[in-house]
Amino acid sequence: MRPKSVCVYCGSRPGADPAYLKDAETMGQALALEGWRLVYGAGDVGLMGAVARSAQQAGAETFGVIPKHLVDWEVGKTDLTSYVITETMHERKKVMFMNCDAVVVLAGGAGSLDELFEVLTWRQLGLHEKPVFLVNTNGYWDPLIALLLHVTRQGFADESLHKYYTVVPDASAARAALRRVLSNRKDAAE
Repeated sequence: MRPKSVCVYCGSRPGADPAYLKDAETMGQALALEGWRLVYGAGDVGLMGAVARSAQQAGAETFGVIPKHLVDWEVGKTDLTSYVITETMHERKKVMFMNCDAVVVLAGGAGSLDELFEVLTWRQLGLHEKPVFLVNTNGYWDPLIALLLHVTRQGFADESLHKYYTVVPDASAARAALRRVLSNRKDAAE
């Protein structure tokens, strides 16, 4: 039986606000303290590296997935519990998602947005029921949240879209929210 696993999408850069890095470190520690496994993009840079290092230092299992063309760019973190190299970005996203029980989205750029929208679209299509949390550190995701509201108000998505993600203010709130949902889910091995 594997532990509950949380896929963390986040930036390969640290971002402009030191709070982003702090939340990444807090998220990594939280996963370890709860006995959950980190699933992430296997990079050792930016917020990705911070969440992985803090999870490792606190004793969490780590499962990293990186496409071969990013091994050098994102500095593939080979000292993880599991380190998977894929051929493509599409494979990376699929392997990450298939190996998690929940998704957390920290601050990030286009790659994090791509990952978020893919899992939201899959949820909207009824392809999964995994919880998705947006960690809105210092209001980072406010413009995105406004855009998602605009999309539904303009009739391009059903209002149910907003049920498929939960906004939390920081990594500590994400931990509490994850604890509530993961304790109610059956073990992955069952």
